[in-house]
Amino acid sequence: MMDGRVKTLHPRIHGAILALRDKTSHIEDAAKQGIEFIDIVAVNLYPFENTVAQGGSLEESIENIDIGGPALVRAAAKNYRHVVVITDPEDYPVILKELENGEISPATKERLAVKAFRRIADYDCAIDMYLSQKLINEDILRLKFVEGRTLRYGENWHQKAKFYREPEVTEPSIANAKQLHGKALSYNNYVDAEAALNVALEYKNNIAVAVVKHSNPCGFAIGDTLTEALTRAWDGDTVSSFGSIICMTRKPDIATLEFLKGKFVELIIAPGYDDDALEFLKNKSKDLRILELPLDNGAPLENTYRYIVGGMLVQSRNRGLYAKWDVVTEHPFPDEKKGLAEFSLNACKYTKSNAVVIAREYEKGFYQILSMGAGQPNRVDSIRKLAATKAVENLKILYEREKPDVSEDEFIKNIMSECVLASDAFFPFDDSIIHSAENHIRYIVSPGGSIRDKEVIATANRLGVALVFTGMRHFLH
Repeated sequence: MMDGRVKTLHPRIHGAILALRDKTSHIEDAAKQGIEFIDIVAVNLYPFENTVAQGGSLEESIENIDIGGPALVRAAAKNYRHVVVITDPEDYPVILKELENGEISPATKERLAVKAFRRIADYDCAIDMYLSQKLINEDILRLKFVEGRTLRYGENWHQKAKFYREPEVTEPSIANAKQLHGKALSYNNYVDAEAALNVALEYKNNIAVAVVKHSNPCGFAIGDTLTEALTRAWDGDTVSSFGSIICMTRKPDIATLEFLKGKFVELIIAPGYDDDALEFLKNKSKDLRILELPLDNGAPLENTYRYIVGGMLVQSRNRGLYAKWDVVTEHPFPDEKKGLAEFSLNACKYTKSNAVVIAREYEKGFYQILSMGAGQPNRVDSIRKLAATKAVENLKILYEREKPDVSEDEFIKNIMSECVLASDAFFPFDDSIIHSAENHIRYIVSPGGSIRDKEVIATANRLGVALVFTGMRHFLH
């Protein structure tokens, strides 16, 4: 009746679903009323979510709010010991197969009941979010995470922790990685593994390796071979690489993995492993966490979420590297340096603010992080005390290894003068330019946007530094 709005709310239907088959009074009531039991309830709810997603009008969306369907599903799920409830056509083959054996197993009934209540909860959440916005102009955020997994501990030993998976994610993510070996992932492993994955994904079409420690890319490189990329990435910070997490964009071979002999690594991520490589890693350590994760594109999520006590922060993903490419100094920024600058910017984008990254082109078309400065309260310390100092230290090690036919000072100056320094935000003062130039840096990439940009540019001109303003900031807190 009422154009199909009323179909199912009737004792002959709901009594047939809700009756307890092992309770005599229920059996007698059903017999008196001529009610025949219903053993399977299969419901596909009105497509409210699809209607809204396709831009349906308010009236059309409201007409696609199912009333009887959820009532049927709830009734069947409540009586799951006696009734099978199906809310997803993907479960039809499972049910048909079990029916061939005569009956549906209790385990299947229980699983489907939980799935049914979850489907109704999701359906009601979608209606709540839509109507709250349309009728009372209020944004409602409802998130769903499943398969809660208890971790050994949180960031520190005394903290409890769990990991919940977001079921709709199809893009490459640590949540969807397959663990092939090693101890269970810890809280910090999840955080650092995501950081390593993010850095490497930007260069997934290259042979690339990211080395991450405490969420920062202490090493990152692309190479002609995976062995070369790993070696160069490790050179970014041989001390911090101890106990690090490594993400590779290609399957590792034995020659590459030989480099890790005698080196402690917490976790390795790669798109796949041949049998001999996997066996090599398993023999390296019984605790080494080995993750397999194809890097093919899935549907990317639009937003990220960060919980603070009493509320949730939501923002769009940080996509892209720069909004413009303005050379703002008298000294030109060569076109052939742009690839290196983009590489340095990418690493800087995933380094904790205030972030500075110095990168070099060690061979034509192949780049590596030489050093980085991360997480400082001021940018000048990131340059003067961390990135520049570390770069010089790394070049001294390289000098001893390669033994070139020049003095150490000349060797360092020659390389530093061809590096690109990337900053995740503008320079509030010209001291960052001064300390960069003191360490022979001639090419710098920064968002610009400071009230003292003219002063910064003037200092760059005076010191012979080429400066690019990108118009895009990359804070990461």
